[in-house]
Amino acid sequence: MLTVLGSAIAYRLFDVGYAIDLDRALDLLAASAPERIRPVHGEGQALQISNPPITVLLGSAVLVVDEVARDVEISARIFDFGVVSIRVRVHLPGTNTWDQFTAFGQQLEHHPGIDAIARQHLGLLTARLHVAIERPSIAAVHEDYTVYRVTRLLDGDGVPATAELLAALEVAPLLLNETRGLSADARRELLPHRFTYYGDDLAILTWENALVIEPGEQDTDLQYILEFANAQLLELRYYDAQLDAELPRLYDAIEAARARRSVFPGRRFAALLSRLQAQVADSTELVERVENALKVTDDVYLARVYSAALELFRGRAWRAGIDRKLSILRDTYAMLNSEAQAARSETLEIAIVVLIVAEIVMAGMVR
Repeated sequence: MLTVLGSAIAYRLFDVGYAIDLDRALDLLAASAPERIRPVHGEGQALQISNPPITVLLGSAVLVVDEVARDVEISARIFDFGVVSIRVRVHLPGTNTWDQFTAFGQQLEHHPGIDAIARQHLGLLTARLHVAIERPSIAAVHEDYTVYRVTRLLDGDGVPATAELLAALEVAPLLLNETRGLSADARRELLPHRFTYYGDDLAILTWENALVIEPGEQDTDLQYILEFANAQLLELRYYDAQLDAELPRLYDAIEAARARRSVFPGRRFAALLSRLQAQVADSTELVERVENALKVTDDVYLARVYSAALELFRGRAWRAGIDRKLSILRDTYAMLNSEAQAARSETLEIAIVVLIVAEIVMAGMVR
């Protein structure tokens, strides 16, 4: 029988503004001893982070899980592109069987108490950071993710789990909430993202959660990478939703501008063109900043995990959708600008004709 020592870290990620000045945030959070952490292992050097996020402890709380009150640790990670990740870590006291750890994980999935704790601390944190946040506003779009972290896994004889035992570990009930045993084909198809570096570690990624088995309790590099990927996913989802909402409003604004009467028809679209230009510039600038926040420079362990997480979260598909919508906005800008230029030319031609007619009339009156 397998015995486990572990915990669960529930991440709740929120977009709180256009950008966050991390240097100013460090000053505002000085009393809470904030840190700017990077991956510490050698393979982490394959990841370049232009502006490392801030990590800060927020305190503790009590979460009732299956009628048992459990102490939880709350911390946050703050990203310069406007994302705050609230982390709620729930420990499973003592040593438990693998089935008990699995049941513990299932009880935490979508637990409403975690959302309540996260939002409470988000409100307190953003109030402290308000002056460091550019265009502060908490978006409706948010991201949830859970990492089940195991620091000790022993077999029935009390021996640390071997690579063979880890390879055969039944993780479907924990990661997929499946109660029946999956076939080998289903396991390969539904759980294809498996990574191992040493013989005693294992990482398995899914869309909503991950299992990380790592004997070194202080080694949190994989969690760092998964949190970063989720923060980037949130920003892509946020801007995709923002552009989705903008397009119908844009079409209505175009119709209203065309119906508006004006002495100078070429000026009808001036405000709309300015709005379009600002929207495209803001979206393009931030999406590029998000994607360049972390770069993979070599294909080593952490880089492979990061790339797999982006693939699993469909980062390329979200970016392609944003690019298509930005292309529509750019084409609309070009069309309206051409229409405005044509209206100006027509107005100028009419003015020239009027002046010529006026000159002829005045010349006739002089005679």
